[in-house]
Amino acid sequence: MHGVRSELLDRQIAALNLPAIKVLIPSPCTNEVYEARMADACATIKASGVHHLIFGDLFLEDIRAYRERTLAPLGMTPIFPLWGRNTRTLAAEMIECGLIAHLVCLDPKQISASFAGRRFDAALLKEIPDHVDPCGENGEYHTVVSQGPMFSAPIGVSVGQTVERDGFVFTDVIPD
Repeated sequence: MHGVRSELLDRQIAALNLPAIKVLIPSPCTNEVYEARMADACATIKASGVHHLIFGDLFLEDIRAYRERTLAPLGMTPIFPLWGRNTRTLAAEMIECGLIAHLVCLDPKQISASFAGRRFDAALLKEIPDHVDPCGENGEYHTVVSQGPMFSAPIGVSVGQTVERDGFVFTDVIPD
């Protein structure tokens, strides 16, 4: 959904110093294929002793219920550490702690395409319309993070081309 280059994802994984399993899905992807591939990935990580998955969901009850419903038969427990947080406060806190991110995918039915590729910063939070959630929790936009306290080192990036496809606007964020 984010349309982020795998090279950038690999750089994020390295900067986190954590093991990762990439789950490759086709585009387009049916929910059945997605769930089967996620079940395989969960089986792999469960075999290594992991029984909990952490999600950044904030308030969408249907998404939370879906995660709980699909993970339960796999013997996995979802954890939602940000659940119920005020998204305006959370967005400001993320920026204040040094998080650097760019908007890489947005829904032009919810937010102007002019925001594509913009840095997620205080100026952006002041400019987004009131109906847009500051964290993009309603699918208004998705970001890619290139710097933050969770990374061992920042990832240099440059903002590339913006294109529209499948009803969404994508901006290429290129690792330096």
